[in-house]
Amino acid sequence: MILDSLQHWKSYASYASRMAAGFEYLEKTNLPGLAPGRHAVQGDDVYAVVQEMKTKPREQGKWEAHRRYIDIQYVFAGLERMGYANLDDLKVTHPYEEKDDYLLLEGDGSFFLVRPGQFAVFGPQDAHMPGLAPDAPGTVRKVVVKVRMD
Repeated sequence: MILDSLQHWKSYASYASRMAAGFEYLEKTNLPGLAPGRHAVQGDDVYAVVQEMKTKPREQGKWEAHRRYIDIQYVFAGLERMGYANLDDLKVTHPYEEKDDYLLLEGDGSFFLVRPGQFAVFGPQDAHMPGLAPDAPGTVRKVVVKVRMD
């Protein structure tokens, strides 16, 4: 898992050219002007999902993980609490769904705030719990860039 500000994205670009394409998209796109939904970056290899949501209490959150895609979760408005846990430390509650590239889990992890202009990167070993309220529920706007792994 990586948590940092968008201004430092180039430090991670050497990990994969697709991640670099995702970060460049975040840096160069007028994100507040995008409608919620899926936006192409590089076909199915890299795409962005713009989300606007009401954050929820921790008790309503669910741990999730992916196998085919890395998530770059970038908040551009509002505050969001996210959770992180190593996949090996959690118990699977819903088996992997290949079509939608996710599995659900339960257990304990660490939680942190993501402020506007910050991103968190979650790889296949990183379970995450997005969409949580920092204190009281509020609205958050973010982009989840999905980066295909192979």
